[in-house]
Amino acid sequence: MFRDKRWPALRMAAKRRDSFKCVECSARGDLEVDHVKPVRTHPELAFELSNLQCLCVACHARKTRIEVGWEENISPARRAWKDLVRDLQKGTGDVGIG
Repeated sequence: MFRDKRWPALRMAAKRRDSFKCVECSARGDLEVDHVKPVRTHPELAFELSNLQCLCVACHARKTRIEVGWEENISPARRAWKDLVRDLQKGTGDVGIG
């Protein structure tokens, strides 16, 4: 798929459309162009701009973990910790120090 001559132009079109930022957390910089509906289950959408989104590395990894079921086995304490770290990275966490 990524060797297809259409991919570089389509990838750039997705980045432009998404203003060169992650659609989940608005991070800029190292972005990955992700298929909203995976190519393995929706090969007909592989080259559809409407099926693409820009994600930062962290958001893309999280989406991949969810798709393959890794997030389902996380303990409640681990999930709470991960949510706190994510919120702190976004600047929305309430640390409660003091």
